[in-house]
Amino acid sequence: MAKKKLAKKAHGGALKRLAKKETAGKKTAAKLAAKSAIAKAAPPVETTIGRVLVSQDEKLYMLFHEDFHARQIFEFLRAETVKDLEQFTPQQIVKLLSQPIQQTVQRIRRKLAEKNRHLAGDEAFVVEYKQSRPT
Repeated sequence: MAKKKLAKKAHGGALKRLAKKETAGKKTAAKLAAKSAIAKAAPPVETTIGRVLVSQDEKLYMLFHEDFHARQIFEFLRAETVKDLEQFTPQQIVKLLSQPIQQTVQRIRRKLAEKNRHLAGDEAFVVEYKQSRPT
């Protein structure tokens, strides 16, 4: 009879150990799921552009010796080095480059309006210009 009790205890103990392992496995799975959820919710790690390959003092005409149009822009901006160019945003460059064009088109519109002429679809400008100009 003692052997049966010992066998039951041994068997029952094994069941308890097995149950503990299963709950531990479930807890581990739950922890892994929680960690992956945190990793997904965490902000992404910033990517860097890497180590610079040219110095700030590098001459732009050396970097862009094949690109005539880029060199014209650098000349217009009076930028000689990479450091000079890096002070501008792309939007600033476009704005600075387009201002002379916009001003020239305005001069053309005014000159045509003085002669009662206009560009395509620009009649409203002529009327407004004539009304605002003293006779």
